Amino acid sequence: MASSAQPPAAGGGPDGGSLAGGGETFGDRSLSQGLSVLVGLGLCVTMLGLGCAVELGQLGQQLRRPVGLLLALLGQFVAMPLLAFLLALIFALDEVAAVAVLLCGCCPGGNLSNLMSVLVDGDMNLSIIMTASSTLLALFLMPLCLWIYSRHWINTAVVQLLPLGAVSLTLGSTLLPIGLGVLIRYRHPRAADLLVKISLWSLLVTLVVLFILTGTMLGPDLLAQIPASVYAIAVLMPLAGYALGYGLATVFKMPPHCRRTVSLETGCQNVQLCTAILKLTFSPELIGSMYMFPLLYALFQSAEAGLFVLAYKMYGRDSYKQDTLGEEEDTDISYKKLKEEEVADTSYGTVTTEEHNSIQMEPTQTAL
Repeated sequence: MASSAQPPAAGGGPDGGSLAGGGETFGDRSLSQGLSVLVGLGLCVTMLGLGCAVELGQLGQQLRRPVGLLLALLGQFVAMPLLAFLLALIFALDEVAAVAVLLCGCCPGGNLSNLMSVLVDGDMNLSIIMTASSTLLALFLMPLCLWIYSRHWINTAVVQLLPLGAVSLTLGSTLLPIGLGVLIRYRHPRAADLLVKISLWSLLVTLVVLFILTGTMLGPDLLAQIPASVYAIAVLMPLAGYALGYGLATVFKMPPHCRRTVSLETGCQNVQLCTAILKLTFSPELIGSMYMFPLLYALFQSAEAGLFVLAYKMYGRDSYKQDTLGEEEDTDISYKKLKEEEVADTSYGTVTTEEHNSIQMEPTQTAL
């Protein structure tokens, strides 16, 4: 009798069977509401920090030469959604897991890429512009990508109930903190620098707290509820994103430090936005343990980016310093040559002033 009263699993197969337990545990209203508030506040702080990192002068410069905008468009809304779709097909995910993976793949770039770009001597202006522009483009392109790539699972309940309007509303709500951050950067640059640092720390703290709270809500069987295929995608997807971004920058014949930047921008997704959409637009019983996918993605994208940074510090930084030093030496040599030419042009004679206010021209001999 007790077993017959339990609701059926959201999807067929082992993937779908793991969702019922997670959905029931998510029914704890107090914890769920607290988690929603935390996700919302964390997203606002992140978007505020992103706005504080944008300078209007740099934005205008990029609009006149929109390479960063084009790379953000191709990386975040062509390469990554297609990659997420292909991985969902290859690993034969059920509809709930597929929607979580697609949602993460269609998200714009995240703030983690800005921090990692600093550590690999990347182009910070390019990194910030790509993150900001992909966030603005997501308002229109993210729902479109979700609609296009979810057609394969159109006959399932979770896709038929896919709240594209709520996704657009959540994206639109991020424009206010971004605009406020840009205004703070324009009027109070020092305060903006502080808020950028706070937003980066907020990103790390929020992810850790989300792991703890979600583990409490789902219980000790959390890891067992998530299929092995989802773990595999969480590992492969950011790694493939980094490779696609580097290849994309290579096609555009960008210098090495810009290639590293585009690579990180492409593979690093805004997992806080993905978490907020999953938490605020889907019912807990429907999404279940797949709510954890963006958190797993955040874990592996950070670990793989850290390995990227470590490899650069060990093997790539010396060549970067040599290139920079070579440019400085070329400049010094050119400057010395210019000074020598100036001396040669004026070396017809020297002027000396003696004590009795007399000026005498002394010829100089030029070696032939």
